[in-house]
Amino acid sequence: MSQFTWFTAGESHGEALVMMMEGMPAGFPIDMNQINTHLRRRQGGHGRGDRQKIERDTIHILSGVRNAQTLGSPIAMLVQNRDWENWQGKMGPQKFDTEPEKVTRLRPGHADMAGALKYAHDDVRNVLERASARETTSRVAVGAVARQCLSLFDIELHSFVRRIGAIESDAQPPYDWDAVEGSVVRAPSHTEEMVAAIDAARAAGDTLGGVYEVVAEGLPVGLGSYVQWDRKLDGLLAQAIMSIQAHKGVVVGAGWEATQRPGSQVHDVIEADAEGDLGHRTNRAGGIEGGMTNGEPVVVQAAVKPISTLLKPLDSADLATRQKVEAHYERSDISVVPAAGVVGEAMVAIVLWTAFLDKFGGDSLSEIRRNYDGYVRSTARRE
Repeated sequence: MSQFTWFTAGESHGEALVMMMEGMPAGFPIDMNQINTHLRRRQGGHGRGDRQKIERDTIHILSGVRNAQTLGSPIAMLVQNRDWENWQGKMGPQKFDTEPEKVTRLRPGHADMAGALKYAHDDVRNVLERASARETTSRVAVGAVARQCLSLFDIELHSFVRRIGAIESDAQPPYDWDAVEGSVVRAPSHTEEMVAAIDAARAAGDTLGGVYEVVAEGLPVGLGSYVQWDRKLDGLLAQAIMSIQAHKGVVVGAGWEATQRPGSQVHDVIEADAEGDLGHRTNRAGGIEGGMTNGEPVVVQAAVKPISTLLKPLDSADLATRQKVEAHYERSDISVVPAAGVVGEAMVAIVLWTAFLDKFGGDSLSEIRRNYDGYVRSTARRE
């Protein structure tokens, strides 16, 4: 069994986004409709920009799947960019007939300045095309495959918006996931107030960030490890979430709230149920203790900053002249927090699937099933 790895390629206005997965075992059913459903979820949410009206993201699997089942060989997938037809003369690999106008006005809060200086580019488009959050389409596609595999072991993932701007949902578990998906901001409460805040930001030419929460249920005890720093599951989740564009913070469980409480009101009391199986009375740890899953739902909160491209651009500098200018305006959203939650789900699913394979890995679904079932039996109460 080889290690599960994945990577993506493609630019925001390039011909397509490409994904590759290596180390996927054989025999796992893959439903392309489910992948497309999650791609559509990523494109939704009140506050999204005009780009979502152009693109209709649809997965195309090139290899590694036959008759809706994984083969054990590398999986290659592709999502076409419909806007490509308008950008071939500016983004194609061929020598241009006419040199396109260079983007040199830098946007505060984006990768523009650091990327241009690092890679010695004199055209910021060479940076912004790959740094764009359009890349998260690829993450959602890979995550959709991972979550299908996890679902065969009754592991399910959801997310909801906890806060947009200053408007915060006070909902507590159990959550009504159907109601969340029915909300235009993917929130369990305060939908109208969040919509109003986004509309006010749009009218002001501004943008809004917020916080979303991902919940993964049905996980066994013991994914991850305490024996080395780079095997700790909470560390892996934090890195995955923080790698998403515009993300500036991540907490597991009670997180910052726990810093304001004494230990007696933070740590989760361990107790046995009627069958003698061990569990916890509460879940302030967010399902992870010592870098490992503890059998409770894994709960991750992520902080998303306001999008850095504003309808009313901030002051900035020009890369070429170094003179004061207004920042470049690239087609943008007002708030991406609802969509970011879908991307967060995908990244959590990928991390959990990788940890799952590390723990129960084999070359086929049947082998992994035997490993998993045997382990679950071994962790149950012994007479």
